[in-house]
Amino acid sequence: MDDETRVVVNAFQERFGAELVEFRGEVTLVLPPQQIVAAALAARDEYGYNMLMDATAVDYWPAQAPRFHLVYQLYGLGHNRLLRLRVPVDGNAPVVPTIVPVYPNANWKEREIWDMFGIRFEGHPDLRRILMPEDWQGHPLRKDYPLGYEEPQFSFNHEQILSTKLHPKE
Repeated sequence: MDDETRVVVNAFQERFGAELVEFRGEVTLVLPPQQIVAAALAARDEYGYNMLMDATAVDYWPAQAPRFHLVYQLYGLGHNRLLRLRVPVDGNAPVVPTIVPVYPNANWKEREIWDMFGIRFEGHPDLRRILMPEDWQGHPLRKDYPLGYEEPQFSFNHEQILSTKLHPKE
């Protein structure tokens, strides 16, 4: 870890109670959910991480505490460094504050996380499904989501497949 990244890590550990995880030269800071907005704001305004590259989630089911980790990857264009923030979230109905006011492009990324994992973002300006239909039940990337099976359609079983296949509402 370089000296400039060490300064950021020390500041985040002191101010936000972050825990450092370093693996193969990559720095990850694990933060409590209530600190994510303040940490993102400090990363952007004080340390030059002016771009949210990605936001995603990981499901550790059947564990419940924490069940999910939100992962934010921040990038500093001026100094060419990456900072990863992880936020552990408990339970089956998780809620985390939105970072849309800090990084506006988090809007779509948080909507995708909501749609696929069911993690709610408190204060989000437009939290609705983005990939799945509005009437879809459940969140497909959760590990407890029921798996379905559909028999492959070939020329010899075409009629049989069409007779049992579900079709969207007209």
